[in-house]
Amino acid sequence: MVGYDPEAKCVSTVEAAAAGSASGLVTRVLISPLDVLKIRFQLQIEQLSSRNPTAKYHGILQAVQRILREEGLGAFWKGHIPAQFLSVGYGAVQFMAFESLTELVHNVTSYSARGSFVHLVCGGLAACTATVAVQPVDTLRTRFAAQGEPKIYPNLRHAVLTMYQTEGPRTFYRGLTPTLVAIFPYAGLQFFFYNILQQFSEWVIPAEGKKGGNIKNLVCGSCAGIISKTLTYPLDVVKKRLQVGGFEHARAAFGQVRTYGGFLDCMRQIMREEGSGGFFKGLSPSLLKAALSTGLVFFWYELFCSFLCALKSPDSTGRKEG
Repeated sequence: MVGYDPEAKCVSTVEAAAAGSASGLVTRVLISPLDVLKIRFQLQIEQLSSRNPTAKYHGILQAVQRILREEGLGAFWKGHIPAQFLSVGYGAVQFMAFESLTELVHNVTSYSARGSFVHLVCGGLAACTATVAVQPVDTLRTRFAAQGEPKIYPNLRHAVLTMYQTEGPRTFYRGLTPTLVAIFPYAGLQFFFYNILQQFSEWVIPAEGKKGGNIKNLVCGSCAGIISKTLTYPLDVVKKRLQVGGFEHARAAFGQVRTYGGFLDCMRQIMREEGSGGFFKGLSPSLLKAALSTGLVFFWYELFCSFLCALKSPDSTGRKEG
């Protein structure tokens, strides 16, 4: 049901946006702790190892215990309000754009709207559209997740006003270049591999297609998320480093801080000081998050679309009239 299907079209563009928003909202609540861990790891200059005494975080379990001890359980949902705006807005724009783009391909080209390559290109373009729309919220979410105690920004309104007054409007689009460079292949590969894995699962277990459809969507989405995240992860690290530029005073308690002159300068500094491994800091929680978030997004999206289709089916209408 992901993408335009001329043979079984029962979800409008607006309904796709609603289903995308709902799937983003539910998924965000569940994966927020992993997102906080991933951001903390990505922003740490020191090596993520217990052998490095200056490193604040060494691994997932140690980081969880330290955050709980120092900041409490609520720290795992720091920045949750802007993150929810991000997820709801991103999900709506992404799936609405994806449905529209695949329908456009079906109407004006000879390509099949269900083809994997079409899903690769349309998925990347849809994600870029959604990213530009929600980038300011993503920057706010990163700042909230990155700050320690005492908080620099006590609430969303204060953060927006402070950032605008002290750093200017462009600060809300920090890291946009690596974000767009990374999001096109990342999202495109998500849709690409999800499409391929769905086709493969139908070929391997065609008899189970209807019985275990929801679980199949979850598994296919999780695998697609892991593959695409691994291939594009270094650009995500660069994006996070750039988004906290001008925010160094709030990072002092976490260890060393760096100032980067831009996308290429950030890559050069990471490579020179941290080696190639610096581009993969936080990969473990990020892969876990990618597996859960991508799987859950496709799972909930398909589920909400199925629900909307069921509401419009003749059987459902007949039951209501009876």
